[in-house]
Amino acid sequence: MALEITDASFDEVVLKSNQPVLVDFWAEWCGPCRIVGPIIDELSQDFAGKAVVGKVDVDNNQEFAAKYGVRNIPTVLLFKNGELVDRKVGVSSKAVYAAAIEEQL
Repeated sequence: MALEITDASFDEVVLKSNQPVLVDFWAEWCGPCRIVGPIIDELSQDFAGKAVVGKVDVDNNQEFAAKYGVRNIPTVLLFKNGELVDRKVGVSSKAVYAAAIEEQL
């Protein structure tokens, strides 16, 4: 399962990580998010030890969604060394997300 990231843990888990971090901004009521969710969970296993893969529930954690301009969900952001390096809006395939992570390893 992907790591549950909150506004309280975002700084520590995402911005201070020494590994690339893929963050899925989602909500329970979002249909397309239900398609991306299992992909994110698979990626968290595929990249265990190499990258951090997590999810932010935008209904309960709005601070960083607002900070990074997340207006549509699902939005998947990729960070490296605390910097935003990639953004995917809408549903993408597992291969697209995996390639984005691989590029930052």
